[in-house]
Amino acid sequence: MTTDSAPQSQPVVLIAGVSGGIGSDVARRLTAAGWRVAGYARGADKLAALQALLPDLHVIEADATQSEAVAAAVQSTVARFGRLDAYVHAVGSILIKPAHLTQIEEWHRVIDLNLNSAFYGVKSALGPMQAQGGGSIVLISSVAAQAGLPGHDAIAAAKGGINGLVLAAAASYAGKGIRVNAVAPGLVDTPLAAGLLGSEQARQFSDKMHPLGKVGRPANVGSLIAWLVSPDADWVTGQIWSVDGGMAHVRTKPKG
Repeated sequence: MTTDSAPQSQPVVLIAGVSGGIGSDVARRLTAAGWRVAGYARGADKLAALQALLPDLHVIEADATQSEAVAAAVQSTVARFGRLDAYVHAVGSILIKPAHLTQIEEWHRVIDLNLNSAFYGVKSALGPMQAQGGGSIVLISSVAAQAGLPGHDAIAAAKGGINGLVLAAAASYAGKGIRVNAVAPGLVDTPLAAGLLGSEQARQFSDKMHPLGKVGRPANVGSLIAWLVSPDADWVTGQIWSVDGGMAHVRTKPKG
Protein backbone atom coordinates (compact mmCIF):
# COMPACT_ATOMS: atom_id res chain seq x y z
CA MET A 1 0.00 0.00 0.00
CA THR A 2 1.32 3.43 -0.97
CA THR A 3 0.27 6.20 1.38
CA ASP A 4 1.19 9.86 1.46
CA SER A 5 3.44 11.31 4.15
CA ALA A 6 0.81 13.46 5.86
CA PRO A 7 0.27 12.80 9.56
CA GLN A 8 -2.10 9.88 10.16
CA SER A 9 -3.96 12.04 12.71
CA GLN A 10 -5.45 14.04 9.83
CA PRO A 11 -8.91 12.69 8.96
CA VAL A 12 -9.65 11.51 5.43
CA VAL A 13 -12.81 12.13 3.41
CA LEU A 14 -13.92 10.85 0.03
CA ILE A 15 -16.45 13.05 -1.78
CA ALA A 16 -18.54 11.64 -4.62
CA GLY A 17 -19.51 14.33 -7.13
CA VAL A 18 -16.62 16.46 -5.92
CA SER A 19 -16.66 18.72 -9.01
CA GLY A 20 -20.29 19.79 -8.48
CA GLY A 21 -21.51 22.85 -6.62
CA ILE A 22 -22.08 21.18 -3.25
CA GLY A 23 -19.27 18.63 -3.52
CA SER A 24 -16.66 21.27 -4.32
CA ASP A 25 -17.86 23.46 -1.45
CA VAL A 26 -17.41 20.57 0.97
CA ALA A 27 -13.95 19.85 -0.48
CA ARG A 28 -12.84 23.44 0.08
CA ARG A 29 -14.22 23.54 3.62
CA LEU A 30 -12.66 20.28 4.74
CA THR A 31 -9.34 21.07 3.10
CA ALA A 32 -9.25 24.34 5.03
CA ALA A 33 -10.13 22.43 8.20
CA GLY A 34 -7.10 20.18 7.83
CA TRP A 35 -8.69 17.10 6.26
CA ARG A 36 -7.02 15.03 3.59
CA VAL A 37 -9.54 15.10 0.76
CA ALA A 38 -10.19 12.73 -2.13
CA GLY A 39 -12.99 13.07 -4.62
CA TYR A 40 -14.40 11.36 -7.66
CA ALA A 41 -16.63 12.45 -10.51
CA ARG A 42 -17.04 12.10 -14.24
CA GLY A 43 -15.24 14.58 -16.44
CA ALA A 44 -11.48 14.98 -16.34
CA ASP A 45 -11.62 18.69 -17.22
CA LYS A 46 -13.77 19.62 -14.23
CA LEU A 47 -11.65 17.53 -11.91
CA ALA A 48 -8.47 19.17 -13.22
CA ALA A 49 -9.97 22.64 -12.73
CA LEU A 50 -10.86 21.84 -9.13
CA GLN A 51 -7.45 20.34 -8.45
CA ALA A 52 -5.87 23.55 -9.72
CA LEU A 53 -7.69 25.33 -6.89
CA LEU A 54 -7.00 22.57 -4.35
CA PRO A 55 -3.58 21.14 -5.25
CA ASP A 56 -3.61 18.54 -2.46
CA LEU A 57 -6.93 17.08 -3.60
CA HIS A 58 -6.68 13.44 -4.68
CA VAL A 59 -8.94 13.24 -7.73
CA ILE A 60 -10.35 10.08 -9.27
CA GLU A 61 -12.29 9.95 -12.52
CA ALA A 62 -15.17 7.55 -11.92
CA ASP A 63 -18.85 7.04 -12.77
CA ALA A 64 -20.95 6.87 -9.59
CA THR A 65 -23.54 4.67 -11.30
CA GLN A 66 -20.99 1.88 -11.76
CA SER A 67 -20.54 -0.12 -8.57
CA GLU A 68 -17.08 -1.36 -9.53
CA ALA A 69 -15.90 2.20 -10.21
CA VAL A 70 -17.18 3.39 -6.83
CA ALA A 71 -15.46 0.52 -5.04
CA ALA A 72 -12.24 1.35 -6.90
CA ALA A 73 -12.49 5.01 -5.83
CA VAL A 74 -12.74 3.96 -2.19
CA GLN A 75 -9.81 1.59 -2.61
CA SER A 76 -7.75 4.34 -4.27
CA THR A 77 -8.46 6.69 -1.35
CA VAL A 78 -7.45 4.14 1.26
CA ALA A 79 -4.34 3.22 -0.73
CA ARG A 80 -3.35 6.90 -0.91
CA PHE A 81 -4.14 7.97 2.67
CA GLY A 82 -4.29 4.75 4.68
CA ARG A 83 -7.82 5.22 6.06
CA LEU A 84 -11.31 6.60 5.38
CA ASP A 85 -13.03 8.65 8.08
CA ALA A 86 -15.91 10.12 6.08
CA TYR A 87 -17.78 9.55 2.86
CA VAL A 88 -19.94 12.29 1.32
CA HIS A 89 -22.22 11.39 -1.58
CA ALA A 90 -22.95 14.59 -3.51
CA VAL A 91 -24.25 12.93 -6.67
CA GLY A 92 -27.74 13.45 -8.05
CA SER A 93 -30.01 14.85 -10.71
CA ILE A 94 -33.14 16.94 -11.19
CA LEU A 95 -36.13 15.78 -13.21
CA ILE A 96 -39.34 17.82 -13.12
CA LYS A 97 -42.03 15.65 -14.70
CA PRO A 98 -45.17 13.93 -13.48
CA ALA A 99 -45.23 10.15 -13.71
CA HIS A 100 -47.34 9.91 -16.87
CA LEU A 101 -44.85 12.07 -18.81
CA THR A 102 -41.74 10.35 -17.47
CA GLN A 103 -40.13 7.96 -19.90
CA ILE A 104 -39.03 4.60 -18.50
CA GLU A 105 -35.46 5.42 -19.53
CA GLU A 106 -35.68 8.65 -17.52
CA TRP A 107 -37.00 6.75 -14.51
CA HIS A 108 -34.11 4.28 -14.62
CA ARG A 109 -31.62 7.13 -14.98
CA VAL A 110 -33.04 8.99 -11.96
CA ILE A 111 -32.89 5.86 -9.82
CA ASP A 112 -29.38 5.09 -11.05
CA LEU A 113 -27.97 8.56 -10.42
CA ASN A 114 -29.65 9.18 -7.09
CA LEU A 115 -30.42 5.93 -5.28
CA ASN A 116 -28.25 3.21 -6.80
CA SER A 117 -25.14 5.38 -6.75
CA ALA A 118 -25.70 6.24 -3.08
CA PHE A 119 -26.07 2.57 -2.16
CA TYR A 120 -22.84 1.74 -3.99
CA GLY A 121 -21.06 4.49 -2.06
CA VAL A 122 -22.38 3.37 1.31
CA LYS A 123 -21.59 -0.28 0.64
CA SER A 124 -18.03 0.47 -0.47
CA ALA A 125 -17.23 2.94 2.33
CA LEU A 126 -18.39 0.57 5.06
CA GLY A 127 -15.48 -1.84 4.59
CA PRO A 128 -12.62 0.46 5.65
CA MET A 129 -14.78 2.21 8.23
CA GLN A 130 -15.64 -1.07 9.96
CA ALA A 131 -12.00 -2.13 9.85
CA GLN A 132 -10.85 1.05 11.60
CA GLY A 133 -13.71 1.17 14.10
CA GLY A 134 -15.88 4.04 12.89
CA GLY A 135 -16.65 6.77 10.40
CA SER A 136 -19.29 9.10 9.06
CA ILE A 137 -21.42 8.88 5.92
CA VAL A 138 -23.52 11.77 4.58
CA LEU A 139 -25.93 11.40 1.66
CA ILE A 140 -27.98 14.04 -0.12
CA SER A 141 -31.75 13.69 -0.09
CA SER A 142 -34.20 16.39 -1.21
CA VAL A 143 -37.12 18.49 -0.07
CA ALA A 144 -39.04 16.53 -2.72
CA ALA A 145 -38.90 13.46 -0.48
CA GLN A 146 -40.41 15.36 2.45
CA ALA A 147 -43.08 17.51 0.81
CA GLY A 148 -45.56 16.63 -1.92
CA LEU A 149 -44.34 18.69 -4.88
CA PRO A 150 -46.09 18.41 -8.24
CA GLY A 151 -43.96 17.05 -11.05
CA HIS A 152 -41.31 15.55 -8.77
CA ASP A 153 -42.58 11.96 -8.90
CA ALA A 154 -39.40 10.14 -9.93
CA ILE A 155 -36.94 12.24 -7.95
CA ALA A 156 -39.15 12.08 -4.85
CA ALA A 157 -39.20 8.29 -5.07
CA ALA A 158 -35.42 8.11 -5.47
CA LYS A 159 -34.71 10.52 -2.62
CA GLY A 160 -37.29 8.79 -0.45
CA GLY A 161 -35.17 5.69 -0.93
CA ILE A 162 -32.17 7.68 0.29
CA ASN A 163 -34.06 8.52 3.48
CA GLY A 164 -34.87 4.87 4.08
CA LEU A 165 -31.28 3.87 3.40
CA VAL A 166 -30.02 6.42 5.93
CA LEU A 167 -32.31 5.16 8.68
CA ALA A 168 -31.59 1.47 8.10
CA ALA A 169 -27.83 1.87 7.67
CA ALA A 170 -27.62 4.09 10.75
CA ALA A 171 -29.29 1.30 12.73
CA SER A 172 -27.18 -1.45 11.16
CA TYR A 173 -23.81 0.18 11.83
CA ALA A 174 -24.27 2.29 14.96
CA GLY A 175 -22.65 -0.48 16.96
CA LYS A 176 -19.62 -0.23 14.67
CA GLY A 177 -19.21 3.48 15.40
CA ILE A 178 -20.39 4.49 11.93
CA ARG A 179 -22.79 7.41 11.70
CA VAL A 180 -25.11 7.81 8.69
CA ASN A 181 -27.05 11.01 8.00
CA ALA A 182 -28.47 12.97 5.07
CA VAL A 183 -29.14 16.57 4.16
CA ALA A 184 -32.33 17.40 2.26
CA PRO A 185 -31.93 20.65 0.31
CA GLY A 186 -34.49 22.72 -1.49
CA LEU A 187 -33.42 24.26 -4.78
CA VAL A 188 -29.74 25.28 -4.57
CA ASP A 189 -28.01 27.62 -7.00
CA THR A 190 -25.56 25.17 -8.55
CA PRO A 191 -24.71 24.24 -12.16
CA LEU A 192 -27.12 21.31 -11.79
CA ALA A 193 -29.99 23.76 -11.22
CA ALA A 194 -28.99 26.18 -13.97
CA GLY A 195 -31.85 25.10 -16.20
CA LEU A 196 -34.36 26.02 -13.50
CA LEU A 197 -32.78 29.40 -12.75
CA GLY A 198 -31.93 30.51 -16.26
CA SER A 199 -34.10 33.62 -16.38
CA GLU A 200 -35.03 36.32 -13.91
CA GLN A 201 -38.65 35.21 -14.04
CA ALA A 202 -37.69 31.61 -13.29
CA ARG A 203 -35.47 32.68 -10.41
CA GLN A 204 -38.20 34.84 -8.88
CA PHE A 205 -40.65 31.95 -9.13
CA SER A 206 -38.15 29.60 -7.46
CA ASP A 207 -37.39 32.14 -4.74
CA LYS A 208 -41.08 32.43 -3.89
CA MET A 209 -41.43 28.66 -3.48
CA HIS A 210 -39.26 28.87 -0.36
CA PRO A 211 -40.74 30.51 2.77
CA LEU A 212 -37.52 32.44 3.35
CA GLY A 213 -37.92 33.95 -0.11
CA LYS A 214 -34.75 32.71 -1.79
CA VAL A 215 -33.08 29.64 -3.23
CA GLY A 216 -30.13 28.15 -1.42
CA ARG A 217 -26.38 28.53 -1.88
CA PRO A 218 -23.90 25.64 -1.93
CA ALA A 219 -22.46 27.01 1.31
CA ASN A 220 -25.80 26.51 3.07
CA VAL A 221 -25.55 22.78 2.42
CA GLY A 222 -21.78 22.36 2.46
CA SER A 223 -21.40 23.91 5.90
CA LEU A 224 -23.89 21.45 7.39
CA ILE A 225 -22.20 18.49 5.72
CA ALA A 226 -18.82 19.64 7.05
CA TRP A 227 -20.31 19.74 10.55
CA LEU A 228 -21.94 16.32 10.21
CA VAL A 229 -18.64 14.62 9.43
CA SER A 230 -16.81 16.47 12.20
CA PRO A 231 -16.24 15.26 15.79
CA ASP A 232 -18.73 17.90 16.94
CA ALA A 233 -21.50 15.72 15.46
CA ASP A 234 -20.31 12.44 16.97
CA TRP A 235 -23.65 11.94 18.74
CA VAL A 236 -25.74 12.40 15.58
CA THR A 237 -26.91 9.54 13.35
CA GLY A 238 -30.00 8.47 11.43
CA GLN A 239 -31.10 12.05 10.73
CA ILE A 240 -32.46 13.75 7.60
CA TRP A 241 -31.54 17.43 7.90
CA SER A 242 -33.75 19.90 6.01
CA VAL A 243 -31.79 22.76 4.42
CA ASP A 244 -34.55 24.21 2.28
CA GLY A 245 -35.52 27.74 3.30
CA GLY A 246 -38.44 26.25 5.23
CA MET A 247 -39.99 24.63 2.16
CA ALA A 248 -40.71 21.17 3.58
CA HIS A 249 -42.16 22.12 6.95
CA VAL A 250 -43.08 25.81 7.08
CA ARG A 251 -46.31 27.40 5.84
CA THR A 252 -46.32 31.16 5.69
CA LYS A 253 -49.35 33.41 5.95
CA PRO A 254 -50.95 33.95 2.51
CA LYS A 255 -50.46 37.42 1.08
CA GLY A 256 -53.34 39.56 0.05
